[in-house]
Amino acid sequence: MSNLISNFPHDGVVTINRVILKPEYTLDDLQERVAFLCENVKTYHSETGFVGGFVALNSGAVSNEGSTIGQAVESEMKGKEALIITFWNTFDEHEDSHKSATFQPLFEKVLEVCENGNEEIAYEMLWSGQAYSPEEAEAAKAAKELAA
Repeated sequence: MSNLISNFPHDGVVTINRVILKPEYTLDDLQERVAFLCENVKTYHSETGFVGGFVALNSGAVSNEGSTIGQAVESEMKGKEALIITFWNTFDEHEDSHKSATFQPLFEKVLEVCENGNEEIAYEMLWSGQAYSPEEAEAAKAAKELAA
């Protein structure tokens, strides 16, 4: 198994925050506040459990090939819904990061722009991987054909 986030332990914890931007704020408002928060976590918690993370914005595209609930045209959350996804060694280390005096004021600034408040769900990693190289992909296809 290959890790998508370097040094992420096989039994690590993934946290996901779903953020919905209030209409009176811009995407720039959200990005700036989240950038300050993420920089704080990297600075103060890289040695106490933080492994990595990313922020993703709803692009509006809906996969009709991967969705089973009808033919969607575009997500109504386009440009106003973001996911803040972080990777931690343990859940306790994540929780300790939120208690940090440097974290809380920045977290409050992010919450100001969110119409949905915040609910952060923690997940245990079951699998992660990256794409095969072209050579690995060819070898995998050949092995599948032999096994068929």
